[in-house]
Amino acid sequence: MLRNTLFTTSRAMLARQARPATASIAIRAMSQTSSVAAHNHALSHADVDADPKTLDIIDKHAKYTLTTYGRPAVVFTHGKGSYLYDVGHREYLDFTAGIAVNALGHSDPEVARILFDQAKQVVHLSNLYYNVPAGELAEQLIEGTRASGDFNASKIFFSNSGTEANEGALKFARKVAKLTAKPGQENNKFGVVSFNNGFHGRSMGALSATPNPKYQKPFLPLVPGFAHAPYNDVEAVDQYVTEETCAVIVEPIQGEGGINVASEAFLKKLRSRCDEVGALLIYDEIQCGLGRTGKLWAHQHFSKECTPDILTMAKPLANGFPIGAIMITDKVAEKIAIGDHGTTFGGNPLGCAVASSVLRRINNPEFLDNVNQTGEHFKEQLESIQSPLIKEIRAKGMILGMEFKVDPSPLVALARERGLLIITAANNTVRFVPALNISKAEIDQGITILKQAIGAFEDRVMDVEA
Repeated sequence: MLRNTLFTTSRAMLARQARPATASIAIRAMSQTSSVAAHNHALSHADVDADPKTLDIIDKHAKYTLTTYGRPAVVFTHGKGSYLYDVGHREYLDFTAGIAVNALGHSDPEVARILFDQAKQVVHLSNLYYNVPAGELAEQLIEGTRASGDFNASKIFFSNSGTEANEGALKFARKVAKLTAKPGQENNKFGVVSFNNGFHGRSMGALSATPNPKYQKPFLPLVPGFAHAPYNDVEAVDQYVTEETCAVIVEPIQGEGGINVASEAFLKKLRSRCDEVGALLIYDEIQCGLGRTGKLWAHQHFSKECTPDILTMAKPLANGFPIGAIMITDKVAEKIAIGDHGTTFGGNPLGCAVASSVLRRINNPEFLDNVNQTGEHFKEQLESIQSPLIKEIRAKGMILGMEFKVDPSPLVALARERGLLIITAANNTVRFVPALNISKAEIDQGITILKQAIGAFEDRVMDVEA
């Protein structure tokens, strides 16, 4: 039944795309460009043309795994660099990098070698014992952060994911507040302020800091004490961050929220207000950190008056191997005692060995400079696309967003069925977070496909409106 549904849905989609595009003539005239004129070419990666093995694999998933993701009828088997290949050996250019995870691309040879070498030694020990790779990675993160900016990092706690890093950061903040609150306020100082369009994870604490009704509503009531303020609204900070606030958690660049970049005035105000009320400032750099913006950390684009007390990281740290971390200052570390937090898998030798290699390659001036140059090229290419449906381009390094005037969700399938992988974000935005070492030629190849997909998307929008 699933097989028939997938084929029926794909055929219906293709049929809609094949209808006469008379309305597109008007939109072409409005855009005054031929940049997307090739939109009627045959789909090169149509879902209905997938290898027969694909649906057998999907049937097995449907039978045995919990369905919490809406996935297309595509099964990937391997990748190389910025390309992925499906069961039928069709090639896709990947502008998603596993949602900003595969910073060095797919099947990186050095990552593979380190995984192999470390697996022959020891994979897991638990945190009952020390291991060599975890200590080396912690040193790299702390010393690299100190050398590259004004954040006076002191200690690291390793987790397994970004969500877990944020959960730990929130726990640390509440512990510190209990120990530093004014007499009589110890039990009241537990408030956490996060921001509209922010995303911090899906576990209960992180979800409570993620003010999206779509994610929160099915799981109410959430953890008490969370307030959600407008992002980049300097005037609203005093209203939301009060004497009862123990922490403010914010993304210097919102990824899931639509590639929204914080203003320096906003981050400065958060820093000063946290100091005034005795709250900790937490930067969630899980998606925007670790070289994504052309600096080691996104907040390093701002002045020293914008540094945090806690910074969380994950996604690209081990290029796809699960690992996260919480970086803290001395004033936080000195309040956390043995037994306050823990994890079985966090800081395991395998993940830390891989992360150490990845971090060494990312935190390199030449590599980061290339991220800036390639990111600027990517932005210029996106700005070259002329369409009346495009509202704005937002970018910082290699985290880019194209906001549309209508919901661009159909564009994901239109691009994928032409061999390009893209993802959406909030506020009608398409998000581009490719491998940090993607080439300009690969970007240009993807832009060509994107133009064709946008042309088909214009036809669909005008067809519906007509």
